[in-house]
Order: sequence, then structure tokens, then C-alpha cells
Amino acid sequence: MTDAMERRVTEGWSRFADKVVRAGRHDSLPERGQFINAPVARGSTVIFPSLAAMHAQGHRTYDHEVIYGAMGNPNQHLLERLIAEIEGGSDCQAVCSGLTACALPLLAFTEAGSHVLMSDAIYGPTRRFAKTMLRRFGVETSFYPPMASKETLQSLMRPETRIIVAESPGSHSFEVQDVPMIADVAAAGQAKLIVDNTWGLGIFQPFAHGAHISVQALTKYAGGHSDIILGAVTVNAREDWVKLRDAAIQLGLCANPDESWLTLRGLRTLTVRLEKQALTAYRMARWLQSCAPVARVLHPALEDCPGHDNWLRDFSGAGCLFGVALRPEITDAAMRAMIDRLKIFSIGASWGGYESLVMPTSGGIVRDHTHHHQPGPAFRLQIGLEDPETLKEDLATAMAVLQ
Repeated sequence: MTDAMERRVTEGWSRFADKVVRAGRHDSLPERGQFINAPVARGSTVIFPSLAAMHAQGHRTYDHEVIYGAMGNPNQHLLERLIAEIEGGSDCQAVCSGLTACALPLLAFTEAGSHVLMSDAIYGPTRRFAKTMLRRFGVETSFYPPMASKETLQSLMRPETRIIVAESPGSHSFEVQDVPMIADVAAAGQAKLIVDNTWGLGIFQPFAHGAHISVQALTKYAGGHSDIILGAVTVNAREDWVKLRDAAIQLGLCANPDESWLTLRGLRTLTVRLEKQALTAYRMARWLQSCAPVARVLHPALEDCPGHDNWLRDFSGAGCLFGVALRPEITDAAMRAMIDRLKIFSIGASWGGYESLVMPTSGGIVRDHTHHHQPGPAFRLQIGLEDPETLKEDLATAMAVLQ
């Protein structure tokens, strides 16, 4: 069973290797040839041979054309084509950060008086944006338990609900939601379903499971080297693209050409990086289950992780980020002392890069509903490309302080 699950954890990454290698490149070769990678194209002003040409180009706002620097650049447009293909969507808008990607569709698809129904396990800054900025604009947000039944979710819908927001697996708590069920509820209520698909890039197809909008923090897997901040919003319907693109233009949102270029480069090796990192992460998660201080490991590929059956049904692989909950008698101070003893794991935010990271996830996370699967203090691990035995030894040595 273990060997079969290891294959299950990694198999999805190779399925879209051709896309990340071939898509998002020049469509045709000139007679004299060209480099494989497009050059970095920095610029603000675009010049035209005539007013008629300028006018014609100005009417192609929704076609990923170069019109003005603040509306996008050639590197951004190549990146957008690649992300749309990976996500299975029609169009993508790249923006300056993952949080911007979360905020943009909330602004584009709501108005004063709208209601947003959001997963309680959503990324913390998205929650803050909804409860502050959106609230000031007259949009109300309420939160549903991430593992809510269809009946519970239906009971929380209102006539003015315009959007349901899901993140699967949940931020810090790693519940894998029943996205097709949530999509059914959204459709019945004539609401849009937004899925934060950062953990599932390439191994979860949001539009095939009923999502209308998919959000990515490209900072994570796509960039892959902890040196860029970028985000993307992908849609699969023309009417949604027009609304989203119009909002992005009005807000002046675009992606830096240098960071777009670096993200394109990072994506070319994504599948080989993540295949190794996902396997190491799964093996580390199974090993941690046997460690005395550990009460529960929150990895979607483990049977006791909330929503494991949803992961089996909907995902073609697993990521490299998971959570660890310690026994309830272990204090938060003891956990922090353990984290400070780690030598190979660095303490730092973000994830999805080539290096291993650790961050505490208990104490400071806001929830409207009780999450019962974290009995004691908890932390998350981002597993990088280091030697697995070295990582295991580092954790074992640090956890000795908890005995």
C-alpha cells in the first residue's frame, strides 16, 4: 500500500510536464531562428505606426496584446498563456502578488450589498482583506466550516451571495474540501466559486470540478526559487474574463516583466522539482506519525487527514507542504524551543521553493469555527530538495527537547 500511495503522490506531476516545457513560448520561429526563452521586455510606452493602428490595438484589451506597460508586457502574456493551460482555463491575469490575486476577483465580482461565503480555513491575509477592505465597500463576508456538509453550506447561502471562496487544502489546517459539492451549491445559488489552487497547481484541475475562478500564488511552486512575488487569476468563461480584465486595468494591476520571466523559467523545471519534493514530503509525513511527540500529521495523502477521500478522488498528486500537530501536553513554548533547534529547516514564511522551511501555525490563527484536528501546538513543514535523511535527522534531533 505504501508503494502504491507513493506512486499516487508523485504520478500527477509528470502528467503535465509537456505543458510546462512547451507552452508559453513563441508560437512560430522566424526564418533566422531565435532563442528558446523570450528576452525580458521592459517598457511603459508602446509606439504605433499610425493613429489607426493605435486605435485598433486599443480595442484589443482582452486579447493579451501589448498596449501600454501598465496593461501587461510580452513576458507577462507568455506567462498568462502557460498558467491558463496548466489550470485548464481560457484566460489568465498575472498580478504583482498572490494576495493581489486573491483580492482581485473579490473586487471584480462583488458590489455594495453583496455577500461572500468563505472557507474558515482560508489564507489569513485573504480573510483580513474580506473583513476590512471589502467590508468598507459594503460587502459582507461570513465563514463556513471547511468540511461542512452540503446542507450546512446551503443553509449559509443568501439571495445576495455572489461568491463562495474555497481553499483546498486549507491554509495551515490542510482540509481537502469537496469542491464539486461546493460548486453545485454555488451554481444553485447563482454564485461564482473561487478556488485558491496554489497547493494544487497542475495536480488539481479547478474548472473540471466546477470552479469559475482559480487563484494562484506564483511565488510558490511556479517561481520555485524563493526570489519572486507574483500571482495569477485564471477563468474559463469569456464573460468572467471581461469582468476580471476590466477590473485589473482599472486597478492598474500587472506583473513585472523580470519576475514574469523568472517565473516562466521556474515553471520549466516544476515537475521534476515537485516529483522529488512530494515524495520526500510524504515519506517524512509517514515517519513523523511514528514520533512520540506527534499527535497527528496533516498531509492529504494520509488516511486520517480531513478530506483524504476528496484528495483521492480529485487530485492526481500531492504537494510538499503539510502540517504537524503535537500532543496536547506539549506547550507552545516547548514547540518554539524545538523549532529554534532546527539547523537544516530554516524558519521562514512562504513555501514551494527548493529549500525546507518550518513555521508555527498555532497561536494567532483566527477561526470562526473550531478545528478539532489540532490537539496541541502545531507547525507546518515545507519540504525542499535536501537529502531526506538529513532532514529526518534534523527533526529528530530538535524533537529531543520535547521528550
